[in-house]
Amino acid sequence: MPGSMPVTSPSNMNRRTLFRLGAGLGLGVAAAPLLAACGDGGTAAKAEAIGGKVLPTTAVRNIGIKADLPGTAAGVPSAFQKYPADLVRATKGTPLKGAKKITAVTETYAPLPPDRGKNAAWRAIEKLLGTEIDFTAVPADDYPAKFSTMVAGDQLPDIFMYPETGGVDNLSSFLAAKCVDLGPHLSGDKVKDYPNLAAVPEYAWRGAVKGGKLYGIPIARNGSGGAGFYRADLFERAGVTGLDQIDSIDRLVELAQDITDAKKKQYFFTGGSVNLLAMSAGAQHFWKHDTRTGKWTYQLEDEKYRYALETAAKLYKAGCFYPGTVQMAGAQKAEYTNLFKNGKAAYVYDGMPGYLTTGSGYVDAMAVIDRSFDVRPMTPVGRDAVAWTDNPSLQNCFVTKAGEDRVKEILRLADFAASPFGSVEYTLMNYGVEGTDHRRDSKGTPVLTKQGTQDVTVPWSKLASATPAFFSATHADAATYVHEAYTRLIPMMIEDPTLSYSSPTWDSKGLGSLYTIHLDGMKDLVTGRKPMSSYDALVKKWRKAGGDTCRAEFEQASQKGKK
Repeated sequence: MPGSMPVTSPSNMNRRTLFRLGAGLGLGVAAAPLLAACGDGGTAAKAEAIGGKVLPTTAVRNIGIKADLPGTAAGVPSAFQKYPADLVRATKGTPLKGAKKITAVTETYAPLPPDRGKNAAWRAIEKLLGTEIDFTAVPADDYPAKFSTMVAGDQLPDIFMYPETGGVDNLSSFLAAKCVDLGPHLSGDKVKDYPNLAAVPEYAWRGAVKGGKLYGIPIARNGSGGAGFYRADLFERAGVTGLDQIDSIDRLVELAQDITDAKKKQYFFTGGSVNLLAMSAGAQHFWKHDTRTGKWTYQLEDEKYRYALETAAKLYKAGCFYPGTVQMAGAQKAEYTNLFKNGKAAYVYDGMPGYLTTGSGYVDAMAVIDRSFDVRPMTPVGRDAVAWTDNPSLQNCFVTKAGEDRVKEILRLADFAASPFGSVEYTLMNYGVEGTDHRRDSKGTPVLTKQGTQDVTVPWSKLASATPAFFSATHADAATYVHEAYTRLIPMMIEDPTLSYSSPTWDSKGLGSLYTIHLDGMKDLVTGRKPMSSYDALVKKWRKAGGDTCRAEFEQASQKGKK
């Protein structure tokens, strides 16, 4: 998206989806996969280790544009306080000269774009590529149904985005039957033919491996989605001028009580709190794998997570939540995030990609309401804090079966889409044609024209994306705040073992029916509808519904991986 931070998991419903729906305490129940498994090819889904042999050899991409705040080899993305004045090409020549028209279908969160004939940016991109791209953008809420129709009618395009909410029960079988194994083109050093794709972090590629083969092109993210956002101005009034002053969960609880003032209708939390409390307590994410014993444990079985849930219940009893928000479902995300944006709370849990988006992101939206609102990214607090590896990719794109030369053409399109910040290609996709879609302001920042706001809504970034960079067209300091947050988050990140091993039951139920049990149980406990003494019964229910099957499959996969 223009002026934004360019915006997982190996499961059918990835972690980024949970951020979009507002997952956390009682916020967002994952949808189950939509279609029955394809039976016209492939094999049944199996627990597996995701081996390094099929992964691309990744490398940092440097096209000669200097960042104001450089990224790090550990994974902190670069930040830019000004848009580069001199643009650099990230692809060579006319990558698709002579190629037949390529068809592409992805979801979009933006308004639908004007057709090619009325879209100057679209035509300029095609001119640079050398062929037509027949791009169909589908509203995100409608995309699962669109995907279902394409599969049922055997009408898959050349390249398509897999639905965030899942699409088929047996993904490995579907891919084997319908899609190209990209390993012969991208595994190991072969990815060097596509240097922008080679810059996609390895953790994102792991989620693109299914059935032991590399099928996907990841839409990469930052590894961690962060821990939400907070009002620095309210924290400062309560005596906290930096997050390092919150050195324990007890201090966080004190702060929440100090800021909450029901008479003024000012609360600390709107929506969920458990994820922030859990990371601050040092709790694991969904799964933990003890490599010494081979044992796998789920989040609900972690005593630190249980402690976070108990703390949330105490905060609820103390009145620190905006009334009614704990019980909200994922479809009500706009309600609880808008309460925060309108100044009714000091903290909200949401994913980092929503911070810098021009116009609708937290920074811009809150500045319109009240310029004194100082919103910044939250990070887990306290000596034991960890950050979860919960945002490796938005999803994957897949290439429908085709001849070798055609596959190479489609991969060159994906490589174009993954062009880094500040390149000619990136600027065309995000800002369109200078003079028509955007003009540079006095600071050199591209500012979209009325036509530009429409032309740049073609979701090229949903075909592929390299490591994001941080930039705000409206608030230069905001990019600095995100860079500072990731400088803290990256060293805190803990391993997500599901990036290395897969379980068919977890893929189909883990973030669907099993997570519904998890979320519903949390809401009951935090709101006091059930006593904390019923916690063990919740764990037992989750295990019986398929949790133990997931555990057994992960253990089987990790044992195979050892061999």
